[in-house]
Amino acid sequence: MKKNIEKNLEQLIFASRWLLAPVYIALCVSLITITVKVIQEMVHEIPLILSMEVSEVLVFVLHVLDLALVGNLVLMIIFAGYENFVSKIESARQSEDKPSWMGKVDFSGMKLKLVASIVAISGINLLEAFLEPKSYSEDELMWMVILHVVFVISGVLLAFMDYIASKTQPH
Repeated sequence: MKKNIEKNLEQLIFASRWLLAPVYIALCVSLITITVKVIQEMVHEIPLILSMEVSEVLVFVLHVLDLALVGNLVLMIIFAGYENFVSKIESARQSEDKPSWMGKVDFSGMKLKLVASIVAISGINLLEAFLEPKSYSEDELMWMVILHVVFVISGVLLAFMDYIASKTQPH
């Protein structure tokens, strides 16, 4: 009787991983939203491109780059998270378009990529703010710099902790 309860409990716990599937579906919808926003930016800015200052073009490119980084991050989390925590993506197994990192990024690697992406996105936003300084108060710029430095330090510390953990784990 006790063994049967334990087996059923373990099956329930193992099956609970599928509760994450709607989260990954929501992330897929988020990816669609990012794509729509990029297209919207393009449609809005392209007719104005000839009359734009160089700094305005750079800000436009930084917006697109920012959205591309967020999109890449979302896609990486969808693939790696689903494969690590829910199920293998069988349709990708035989595909020649399967990303080389797919199936190889573990939770630790995903954390580092996430932090690196956050630092890159923060850096892009900071660069954008410095290209349009009149759009931000001194306090806003100061807090953006402080947040960026916190992200960088957090990333370095996280990478250092992962390095230490990898050296202390038995092979």
